[in-house]
Amino acid sequence: MDYSFLQFLTLLGAVGVFLYGMKVMSEGLQKVAGDRLRNIISLMTRNRFFGVLTGVLITVLVQSSSASTVMVVSFVNAGLMTLAQSMAVIFGANLGTTATSWLIAVGSFKFNIYAFAVPIMAFAVPMLFSSKGSVKSLGEFLIGFALLFIGMEQISLSVPDLKSSPEIFAALQGYTQMGYWSYFLFLMVGLLVTMVVQSSAATFAVVLIMSSKGWIPFDMSCAIVLGACIGTTITPILASLSGNIAAKKAALGHLLFNIFGAMWLFVVFGPFVDLIAWITKQFGLADPTQLMTVSDQLQATEPQTYNNLMQGAGAGGSELGARFVALQFAVSFGLSMFRTVYNIINLLIMIWFTDTYVKICDFVLRSRHKEDEEFQLVYIKGGLLQAAELNISQAEKEIIVYANRVDRMYDMVREFVTLKSGNDDYNKLFSRIGKYEEISDRMEIEIANYLNHTSEGRLSNESKLRISVLMSIVGEIESIADSCNNIAKTIVRKDEAHVEFIAQQYEAIDKMMGLVKEALTRMIENLSDIENITASDLVRNFNKEREINNFRNLMRNENIENINNHLYEYQSGIFYMDVICEAEKLGDYIINVVEGMEQQMRRRATTAITPSDV
Repeated sequence: MDYSFLQFLTLLGAVGVFLYGMKVMSEGLQKVAGDRLRNIISLMTRNRFFGVLTGVLITVLVQSSSASTVMVVSFVNAGLMTLAQSMAVIFGANLGTTATSWLIAVGSFKFNIYAFAVPIMAFAVPMLFSSKGSVKSLGEFLIGFALLFIGMEQISLSVPDLKSSPEIFAALQGYTQMGYWSYFLFLMVGLLVTMVVQSSAATFAVVLIMSSKGWIPFDMSCAIVLGACIGTTITPILASLSGNIAAKKAALGHLLFNIFGAMWLFVVFGPFVDLIAWITKQFGLADPTQLMTVSDQLQATEPQTYNNLMQGAGAGGSELGARFVALQFAVSFGLSMFRTVYNIINLLIMIWFTDTYVKICDFVLRSRHKEDEEFQLVYIKGGLLQAAELNISQAEKEIIVYANRVDRMYDMVREFVTLKSGNDDYNKLFSRIGKYEEISDRMEIEIANYLNHTSEGRLSNESKLRISVLMSIVGEIESIADSCNNIAKTIVRKDEAHVEFIAQQYEAIDKMMGLVKEALTRMIENLSDIENITASDLVRNFNKEREINNFRNLMRNENIENINNHLYEYQSGIFYMDVICEAEKLGDYIINVVEGMEQQMRRRATTAITPSDV
């Protein structure tokens, strides 16, 4: 066989075009769907059957089980669904991925889609310059669709002709006569190839071409497809490495589902392949297991017809050649039917063991409880999951964690104000406040970087605006932490200057900080349900801000009178007003967060409330 290194690189490039086409098509559909993908979560959480249907829907939509399971890992990582709920969606994703198989099989052999691939791009490229985001995203989808079949055609032309090399073909044939060991060997081939290319669709495309050309038997092709079903779990596993423990459990559940499914099928693999061949014949097609026999006959009796068929030139008037073409479609149909029937049966079996999967995942990956003061992000960890639209949900959850951590810091400051200096409790609490300030700075940087990287992905304009709002909110929360730290430092300076507050000052500080606490609590409550924030929620926040400002102004006037009346020293009044004013400034940062939520509300095209309206 004369197969050069350049031809090998051409084959790799063809696979690359195929995979890139899948990626562009998937991302284009995700951008068209936008928030609608996130809104489907409400359906996911009803029961396991809705979860399965949702998994099927999302996978058919994005044409990739890897992409849809990564989305599920993202949801679990973001705390939007439980592990049990994610299992049902993952089960559905495995069934939904068969849509891609049918698209490849039917599109490649029943219709000559390749002939229309380049003309499709002629329509799609101008769409990229449209001012409408939906049109632009649709153009990306069409380009991805065209690239997918261009890559498929190039793979077909670049795969080496094994039959032209008797030695290689003989070696390959030698591994097909070992019974279940042959099945296991070809299963491992499918698993490893899919792990490398991270796409079961690419593996399916290659094995479909090799099987349809009569180079490997139908049953061995089915074994490779089964191995690809296991190998496709590598993408969610890699994505979960940068996620939290819940994300890792979801990826493990996906792996276990495919492994246990392959185990029961492997036991009855021979009879199951016979069942698929019977089903294929019931649809009026030829027996897919006969392709290799007819291929050998055709090559022996009509070599010119065989060569024409291998080059895509057609069978001419040959009766045997026409039978070969019919068997090619039967093989493509049979492989897709194999994957579909297997996933349906596997789903019907495994869906009743959802709780068992959850228990296994909880046992294998046990959560570690760390000290509250340790810096750790809960929902995002040093990397992005591969679903840009859905990374936003993770960031939103992390921002809520951030806000709650700053809220705890504020409670420490309220306690610190009343402590007597010079004891261990005083020193430890001040040190703890300082540590929280350091954590706050690091969390701001990590979340902001995460959002910044997410904004560089393929996002709808609406999602980019959403990221802008979240970035501003993160900055304001960090400013709240700074104000908390400033109050604590003011108290330390007061104590170092040996200045004392009288009871009236402590009462005013306590009232002021109580008002701020109410505003902070309400801010976090709204932030935790930002999608459902109402105009009345915003009004209450703005009213509380007014109350804080009015109290600050009242205390400022009273402070001058108290100093003039010699209730306390001037220096005491200075430190006292520093605390009051810093608390009021903290309230300003809180209302800035609320205004960010107002922008989120405006984004949803509802009534906007501004400070001037209330």
